Amino acid sequence: MKTNYKIQGTPNSPVLMFSNSLGTDMSMWDELIPYLLPYFRVLQYDTRGHGSSEATQHPYTISLLGQDVIDLLDKLNLDKVYFCGLSMGGLIGQWLGINHPDRLLKLIISNTDSKIGNNQGWNDRIKTISEHGMSAIIDSTLERWFTDNFRKTNSSTVEQTKSMFLANNTLGYTNCCAAVRDADFRETLKNISTETLIITGNEDTVTGVNAANKMALEIPNSNVEIVNARHLSSTELPEIYSELLINFIIGNNVFDRGMHVRRTVLGDTHVNRSNSNKNNFNSEFQEFISNYAWGEIWTRPGLSKHNRSLITLAMLIALNRTPEFKMHLRAAFNNGVTKNEIKEVIMQSGIYCGLPAANEAIHIAEEVFKELGL
Repeated sequence: MKTNYKIQGTPNSPVLMFSNSLGTDMSMWDELIPYLLPYFRVLQYDTRGHGSSEATQHPYTISLLGQDVIDLLDKLNLDKVYFCGLSMGGLIGQWLGINHPDRLLKLIISNTDSKIGNNQGWNDRIKTISEHGMSAIIDSTLERWFTDNFRKTNSSTVEQTKSMFLANNTLGYTNCCAAVRDADFRETLKNISTETLIITGNEDTVTGVNAANKMALEIPNSNVEIVNARHLSSTELPEIYSELLINFIIGNNVFDRGMHVRRTVLGDTHVNRSNSNKNNFNSEFQEFISNYAWGEIWTRPGLSKHNRSLITLAMLIALNRTPEFKMHLRAAFNNGVTKNEIKEVIMQSGIYCGLPAANEAIHIAEEVFKELGL
């Protein structure tokens, strides 16, 4: 089965995987990505029958769609991920939590339920789509997905979502409807041992607050977050939704976030060594670095960590800060920077910082490359 996916972010960061709702594709998460890339590698994929993934003929089940996730993780050699799924993606997340907890670091299930709707409703929808196409339910779908105010004030996003929905493969969509119809985890939610966050919207008429609270009572290590949205809460509130994910996975204070990013950039060995050298004199300075350099600046969504590495190297050449330059040379590879890009930064610095500074940087870089076996 051909699964369409994309993964982005720096190689030393943990992976956060997203699973789309029924009727959307992986682009539904795009507005969240800039907020998340400072912390994670982000893996998006199109569920079977959606987007550019294959729409196979045989009937779908949530276990089949869940196995697609496991197959993709195996293909990408990813042992464990943070997993976030919305609606149908939330059902897939429940299946993973029940059947493959060993592949999950933490689980986020959003705007979903252990049993969504009833058989008659799903059968009626399958019949309508099969006979009249996706356009037959577009108006009711958008009303169910977005609050009235969002539809009035975010017409561009609503139109993009409408186009996404209308582009659905009818076979893939109806097969996924059948998978959602037949999924029932009411008796097995208690088997989810992974720490779980349940998100829903206060105006979600499909899988709302009551459903979220009911699941939280069943899943042992879980809690609920409610946002001011309807069914596609991540689309209505991308920044708030991203904050919920970061709070849940990393922590809600600047120091925890800074330490996470510091470790992904500089590596555990360097950070552990710095922490072991803390004393009464330098501990406040170490906390200052973690809070402000790593927690406030490196977490900003406006630049990628890759670009921040290149900029930092250029500034350290200009300032002639050899120990810091060496440290950030080593760290640059954790941010996906290549030897050739480092060479180009040094070449550029020869013009704007002076040849002596660039000459020293070249020699330092060769030293570091030799140490790293590059």
